[in-house]
Amino acid sequence: MSANMTDFENLRQQILNCRLCRDRFGFEPRPFFWGSARSKIFQVSQAPSLKVHLSGKPFDDASGRRLLQWYDIDAETFYNTDNFYITALSHCYPGKNSQGTDKSPGIYCAHQWMEKEMKAVENKLYIIIGSQAAKYFFPEIKFDFLVFHDMTLNNKPAIVVPHPSPLNFRWLKTHPEFIEKRLPQIRLQIKQELGIK
Repeated sequence: MSANMTDFENLRQQILNCRLCRDRFGFEPRPFFWGSARSKIFQVSQAPSLKVHLSGKPFDDASGRRLLQWYDIDAETFYNTDNFYITALSHCYPGKNSQGTDKSPGIYCAHQWMEKEMKAVENKLYIIIGSQAAKYFFPEIKFDFLVFHDMTLNNKPAIVVPHPSPLNFRWLKTHPEFIEKRLPQIRLQIKQELGIK
């Protein structure tokens, strides 16, 4: 095993064994990520849902089904660890707030792990999902601008997309140009990186 693969495996075990947020959540954390040191696309979202917490498989929910439609790829391609490294600002489901919706992701988790993950993966492209994740990486730039413009992270191309949650219908309704104009460009870039014609 190469030194890079050994470093990645050590990081993987550290993340999966992390219990930093146990006292914050009030339940046993279940950290997740999906991918390898050689994943072509590094995808960062906000936090896993309750369904993902229970299944242990990222985007194993309605958001994931919509995301695959947006990317125009099948599940086999998405979950191929040579293709996608799938992580989030918060590696664990954060629980519900008093309104019954999911709590915001804990940035303390991102501060602990994100930089290490980004160094460990030899990706070609970043995809940032949702306004909270976008704000973490591009704090001075408005979300709408980020979605419609190509960005860079660590001297690599970066794409920002809205969260595919069914609850995010308002943004999508008020920005129809995302589906009509921006999404075809994003699909093309993803397929180019994956070698899909």
